[in-house]
Amino acid sequence: MLLFGIQHVLVMAATPISAIFLMSATLRLDDGLTVKLLSAAFVLSGIGSLIQSLGPWKFGPRLPFVMLPGGAPLILFLAIAEQHGLRTATGAVILTAAFYFLVLPVFSRLLAFFPALVIGTMIVIVGVNLVKVGAVLVTGRPGSPGFADTTNLVLGMATIGFTVVFYLLFTGVLRQLAVMLGLLAGTTLAALLGRMDLGSAVEGGLVSLPEAMPFGSPQFNLLAALPLMLYSLASMAEATGQTVINAEAVGKDIDRRTAVPATVRGDALTSLLGGCFGLPLMVTSGENIGIVRVTGVRSRYVTAAAGVVLIAIGFLAPVTRAISVIPSAVVGGTAMVVFAVITVLGVQMLGRSDLDRHTHTFVCAVALALGLLPILIPGVYAGFPPNLRILLESGVAVGAFVAAVLNVLFHHVRPGIAARLATSRTESER
Repeated sequence: MLLFGIQHVLVMAATPISAIFLMSATLRLDDGLTVKLLSAAFVLSGIGSLIQSLGPWKFGPRLPFVMLPGGAPLILFLAIAEQHGLRTATGAVILTAAFYFLVLPVFSRLLAFFPALVIGTMIVIVGVNLVKVGAVLVTGRPGSPGFADTTNLVLGMATIGFTVVFYLLFTGVLRQLAVMLGLLAGTTLAALLGRMDLGSAVEGGLVSLPEAMPFGSPQFNLLAALPLMLYSLASMAEATGQTVINAEAVGKDIDRRTAVPATVRGDALTSLLGGCFGLPLMVTSGENIGIVRVTGVRSRYVTAAAGVVLIAIGFLAPVTRAISVIPSAVVGGTAMVVFAVITVLGVQMLGRSDLDRHTHTFVCAVALALGLLPILIPGVYAGFPPNLRILLESGVAVGAFVAAVLNVLFHHVRPGIAARLATSRTESER
């Protein structure tokens, strides 16, 4: 169980590390504060994973989830911090966490408007977006120095190849650990090619402790927090899809009316705690869903074990530094495989959505077109106002919104109007 938990940690560890390093570079934080934030990110990721996996007091759906600092919420956090200061950004996270609890009763009543057609479309967009994120870890961003470096491409592709070979040759427990073994093999290759700097892994102290309110007491500004609150609605829609797809991956029959709100409450509680330690919103990770499907290990106690490991990493500074030296190209190669599995899960869900019906095909096509647009063409909304641009550039939010609205129009509003017109004609004929 510990090995399987470590496998989850290894796949997602690059996300909190890169998130905190991006915060540090953008906001020009000192090294001491960066270490404390990194410690807090691992500890809160662990606490959130425990909450979602074990489900205490209606917090968490009791499914194998791992939590981490979100990508889009991090960008929003940085934008608020640059415009209004770090204390206001921290206050915005806390306000948004409270907003989750406030709107959840209303949102849970809307789950009937998120059938498999809508959720499957959203999961496909999530998967494609995550594959792109993994690929950027291998290639670097277009236009940046060292973009598509040959050695990095070799490391990323070799990591994928190692994973395939291990999954092909091994059986039983070793096959279930193929993702982790592929990551370790890729890391070993990187060391042999001289692409690992081990010096930083042995420097510094033994223990790193998170610091409460590292930026000072939070300041609460509803207007500044509004973009983050609006994003939280999309985050709840994404949590809906992740909860359903995770339950399907483990073969668990859930009641969405109770399981989805439990996931959202877990996100809200973890984000509330994270805000008190200077972190952006915490979200359930999509990576572990792919890990569950690839390995076949369905126990939620495995991700609970991952939560314990994450908390331990947060307190053990040498372990955190050792994980941070794994080359991004190796992590990206592993992530691409896992994220692609999520895309396949979305396609499978769409396959059960009766796409032979023309209206279902049309709804899916339009939502995919608009949802994938900002992912495939970055900067397409550069001319729009900043707050609107932040929302439009979230392909997942756009795809989910479009699919949900079109589903309501085609399958709820239009049939109702047609029924009224038919009734009116019948009465007039009489």
